[in-house]
Amino acid sequence: MEGDLSDDYLRFAQQTGVDGLDINDPMKVPNVKERGYPDLDGLLKLKKRIRAAGLDLFRLTLPSPKRYLRGEPGGEEDLQRTSNALECFGKASVPIAVVPVHWELNPGQLGGFERAHRGGYKMFAFSLERMREQIAETSGVLNKGMTIDDYLDRCVKVYERLIPIAEEHQVKIALHPSDPPVSQAPFTLLGLERIFDEVRSHSIGLLYCVGTRYESGADVIEEIRYFGKRRKIFHVHFRNVRGTIPTTGGYEEVMLGDGNMNMRVILETLKEVGYEGGINPDHVPVLASDTSTRMIAWAYALGYVKGLLATLS
Repeated sequence: MEGDLSDDYLRFAQQTGVDGLDINDPMKVPNVKERGYPDLDGLLKLKKRIRAAGLDLFRLTLPSPKRYLRGEPGGEEDLQRTSNALECFGKASVPIAVVPVHWELNPGQLGGFERAHRGGYKMFAFSLERMREQIAETSGVLNKGMTIDDYLDRCVKVYERLIPIAEEHQVKIALHPSDPPVSQAPFTLLGLERIFDEVRSHSIGLLYCVGTRYESGADVIEEIRYFGKRRKIFHVHFRNVRGTIPTTGGYEEVMLGDGNMNMRVILETLKEVGYEGGINPDHVPVLASDTSTRMIAWAYALGYVKGLLATLS
């Protein structure tokens, strides 16, 4: 889970019985906003605060080498900052890092909107038709004409630069699939396999997002078996949805008990392949009378997951 990292939030995490935090926003790490990569002393102090609350730090997101990925001036400086951040993560014994490459070059981000569900709770939804309409409004030109192949070439170079640092410091680098998982985005199953084929290392694997992969029409159970047996699942985002892009032209994110997937079976399959990493509910709804950090929604999701896990023991 992730919130504002205040003392109150850490206390909430401790009270709800979570094991650790999954920090998605690198700007929450000391000095990243100011200089583009973290300060080791500041990161160690943050870890000490988290540990004092009885929690672990499961993974951190690296600052994005955005200009490098887009082939823009200043790209080398961005990639160097990302490299510096990974080295800092390693010195602070952060176990898993994510390079946020899955957000770039993804037209699916245009097709999103908010959908109300039972009792009015709200969550993200996606429509392929809406995405196409919005692309047409931009004259069909996205990302300055960069192709998926060109983008994946640059991603390979990023990982080739980072993997030696990760191996030296025993940090695992996890790759999140493209979300929304439209066929025009880079990190479909084929895109993921290309990265693994071209960047050979035990230090690179997946932040396996159950919801994202189901939305794509994938057989989530078989993918977990496929990647899990290869020891390529480093971390898991655990959420439920209704609909898939191939069958319904879109999908709706919903609360854990409201979607098409049997979430207990997913946990059983993760256990089957020997997965021992974190389970993060990832996306939670907007509920009536909730706090700005959605503590009611998080408490519901955490209780749901802990209840499912208790049935497996």
